[in-house]
Amino acid sequence: MTVDSRKKVQPKEDCEDVTKQIPPLLTSFSIEQSSTTGSEKMRLQVQIGTECVVVPCKPEDTVHTVALKSVEKLRRLRPKLPLADNYFEVRRTIGNSLLDPEDLVSDVLKDSDFIIVAATIEETEDAKEAKKQEEIDNARAELEKIDHRRRKVSFADSLAPMVLAPPTRLIILDGNSLLPEDLVRCEKGECAIQLSMEAEDRIRKARTFLEKIASEHRAVYGVTTGFGTFSNVTIPPEKLKKLQLNLIRSHATGYGEPLAPNRARMLLALRINILAKGHSGISVPNIKKMIAAFNAFCVSYVPQQGTVGCSGDLCPLAHLALGLLGEGKMWSPTTGWQPADVVLKKNNLEPLELGPKEGLALINGTQMVTALGAYTLERANNIARQADVIAALSLDVLKGTTRAYDPDIHRIRPHRGQNLSALRLRALLHSEANPSQIAESHRNCRKVQDAYTLRCVPQVHGVVHDTIEFVREIITTEMNSATDNPLVFADREEIISGGNFHGEYPAKALDYLAIAVAELAQMSERRLERLVNKELSGLPTFLTPDGGLNSGFMTVQLCAASLVSENKVLCHPSSVDSIPTSCNQEDHVSMGGFAARKALTVVEHVEAVLAMELLAACQGIEFLKPLMSTAPLHKVYTLVRSVAPPLNEDRYMKPEIDAVIEMIRENRIWETVLPHLETLEAMEELDPDALRQFTKTPTGIVQDRSIIPISDDEDSHSE
Repeated sequence: MTVDSRKKVQPKEDCEDVTKQIPPLLTSFSIEQSSTTGSEKMRLQVQIGTECVVVPCKPEDTVHTVALKSVEKLRRLRPKLPLADNYFEVRRTIGNSLLDPEDLVSDVLKDSDFIIVAATIEETEDAKEAKKQEEIDNARAELEKIDHRRRKVSFADSLAPMVLAPPTRLIILDGNSLLPEDLVRCEKGECAIQLSMEAEDRIRKARTFLEKIASEHRAVYGVTTGFGTFSNVTIPPEKLKKLQLNLIRSHATGYGEPLAPNRARMLLALRINILAKGHSGISVPNIKKMIAAFNAFCVSYVPQQGTVGCSGDLCPLAHLALGLLGEGKMWSPTTGWQPADVVLKKNNLEPLELGPKEGLALINGTQMVTALGAYTLERANNIARQADVIAALSLDVLKGTTRAYDPDIHRIRPHRGQNLSALRLRALLHSEANPSQIAESHRNCRKVQDAYTLRCVPQVHGVVHDTIEFVREIITTEMNSATDNPLVFADREEIISGGNFHGEYPAKALDYLAIAVAELAQMSERRLERLVNKELSGLPTFLTPDGGLNSGFMTVQLCAASLVSENKVLCHPSSVDSIPTSCNQEDHVSMGGFAARKALTVVEHVEAVLAMELLAACQGIEFLKPLMSTAPLHKVYTLVRSVAPPLNEDRYMKPEIDAVIEMIRENRIWETVLPHLETLEAMEELDPDALRQFTKTPTGIVQDRSIIPISDDEDSHSE
């Protein structure tokens, strides 16, 4: 649950965190307030970094006085924190508004308000230089261990600390309300996280019950027994902790390139959210250590390959846990990739100490496939919306008819996605409320209908929109589901083995998502072909003014075709395959890890193909000038021209293609037209005919052919 307008959350009075040294965090979340009157004493909830303290004050105190009291109190409570004597600024959490240090507390705050004091870590220039030199020396030593061949390395540049923007949101993890967009915010580094009080209570109860079971030496899978085929082997009490540590070490056998740190951070956040449900048996101290690592942006080295998506994503989650134990490798902004124990120490973090079942609690679940799936889903949603916009621009440049988007056509086939796509096209293309000079230029051209990639955009794009919403429901449910085995039910005092770890749900959903989203590129590449083909567009061949000397967009279309072809192979469902594992104990698996990875690759290809179509459509406009498209589509053209000028002669185009791809990934095409869409869609809601194309309007069908003179030659061609 993101703490914003969705829900008010009263912060806990005494927040504890094991983080000993965290750079300043500016987070933003809402709380409930109580009023203060007269000269009553006030208590303010003050956050410094990731630590929270309660500071009593008087209404006549200034904000400056409260800030100094807060820093002093935290220094007393956390003496190892190297805080400076002063602070940068003070902000009110609601609205993130900056507070004037000279203002009286009673004038700008209320009792129990939550404020943020941005204090600095006291570090001299000599200390900074020594720290940097130490990192350079460590890196040189590591390289020498790996390879003794002579090489030239720029240590200073490669190890310069990465500057990350401070978080702007606080996500309260309760195990029930995390959304895909929340995980994407974690991936972007926009969020810090915290455990809800209710979740902490559930975790504590489950842990207390589990420790009771362990102390009684009952036979419980994964707690007092071995794993998988070894589930019939009873483990003596003195080796229960060793059992959990062995589990993590033995299962960290992944292959391939690691997840990028920002994506590994999504994986960590999602695993914490599942543990917050209180059915895994993790201890409160260990989950708080995981939260501290997340907030310090310290993440483990997690290879992308090695999961079959059943018994959970055992292998990648074992790598995730391994780093938190201080083994393997980890990454942080100040260290880069280094041994995990070094990264933890340099960030003043403590390694996890596993008790009974805690190793199993860390690795049994579908979080790898689900985290990547949530990220892919959000990118698919962005590209699907922008595909409607890009298709509209291509249709206008190709002088197509908008009659196929008439609301009555779609009303009698009422698929939600189809009607939504058609509405967007009507709002973006020519109407009396939103005129296009290009459309006016071919008034009454007698065009009856267009090719399918223009005419059937609502029907094809529409099912993509509906698929995305279907997948969203499954992924969101999975993100808030207990997927361990066994599961701890403290209220009924039972531990039950089940199969919630099976990844078939997200695997099937992501295979379906890849198949649906790939169609956007299929349609886009065919529209791109029409744009570069003089016989189909009436524009110069390959959209270049001097064909022969210049090749123009010739190989842009070729590249798009290659990506569409690759997608056809990638859309083969990985979830139709299953290879039994673990001595046939796990005799059916989901292959969800590959379903997630290839779905993301498909989306990346679709983004690239649509960027190429968008560049081609904007190039087509150059040959239609001085005519202009509609206001929203002209804004899209202007946005593209900010990174890619008209192609008057051949040049190296890859940087421009990459820049437009990045625009699409940042959702800028959609954001550019959104205000226009909202206005025009509201207009149609008030007047159903506002965006409708009638028979005698531009690009409409002239039903009475007698009003247009037709030569004998034209008539023979029309037959």
